[in-house]
Amino acid sequence: MEKMISQAWPAWNGTLRKRSGGWNNTTYFVENSAHRAVLRIYDTHRDRDKIKFEHAVLQKLGGLDLPFKVPVPICTPAGDTVVQLKDADGKFACLFKYIDGDSPAEEENGYFESFGRAAGWLSTVLSDINPELAPVYKPYYELRPAYPLCTSEVILELCLKPPVPFADLAPELSMLYEAYDTIAVSLTELQELPHQLVHGDLNASNLLVETTDHRQVAALLDFEFCTFDVRAMEPAVILSGLLGHAEVKAAVRDFCRGFSRHIRLSEAEIKAIPVLMLLRKVDVFLHFVTRYLEGTDEAHVLQEQVKLLSEDIFQLSAGTSLILEILKEEQEGA
Repeated sequence: MEKMISQAWPAWNGTLRKRSGGWNNTTYFVENSAHRAVLRIYDTHRDRDKIKFEHAVLQKLGGLDLPFKVPVPICTPAGDTVVQLKDADGKFACLFKYIDGDSPAEEENGYFESFGRAAGWLSTVLSDINPELAPVYKPYYELRPAYPLCTSEVILELCLKPPVPFADLAPELSMLYEAYDTIAVSLTELQELPHQLVHGDLNASNLLVETTDHRQVAALLDFEFCTFDVRAMEPAVILSGLLGHAEVKAAVRDFCRGFSRHIRLSEAEIKAIPVLMLLRKVDVFLHFVTRYLEGTDEAHVLQEQVKLLSEDIFQLSAGTSLILEILKEEQEGA
């Protein structure tokens, strides 16, 4: 990696330190006496167009005066932001300027209102951005084109007649299939909702908080899945991830208050939030099924995701009415 950086980004060559975590990419911190950067290796696809679209959005955002930071891709001397690795199965790499901040601890809850404001601000800005490239990632509701290996027959067989590695997870898989089947009848209606560019994967792992004040969001990260989709998908993704929080009611209230300062959802969008939250969980399930079928992950990864996602869906069924009540109150009070 050091050799690649010295050739592609000579001014940024330095010591590499691998960052833990991440399902889709491998990340390194790069440091020298003058610069700090983040090297990102895309592990799950070899599609330059996906990365170019992401970088086009980030370059547009990077030129705006935002109250939070976003990753800014660093160009090579030739003007490229993407480099293909010759000795890593053709994987792509890119370099971003380092952003100061801390990843929020799992038990932290003081940053959710700031997170809501940042997400609302980003949604407002993305509605006006034209990256001048066609998005490659499909909207969430286009499940079948997005996951061609996950045909109805494959999901039916996996969930209702689980093979040996998943036989002990029959109840959890049955719950996931019910969610999958429920979503299937709602996908067409979602296409009628307002659309715009969305980040599509905002959660605690994709943000930084200020080192000196963990109540304030410093940066929104990882725009890999940014695409043209339902506007309300942005808050739905975030809200779907808050149900497992220790202080869920306060977290949802704070987020909705912050988000509502910038975005007023239509009645139809608010009504669609429960379906969109469930869609997020089904999408994550199909994502990990695909990784398993492709051989990217071993069975234990999908086993763990099935356990987590089935618990998430159980929490959704119990907590959706609370989320809608709070969201409506904060939207009306904004």
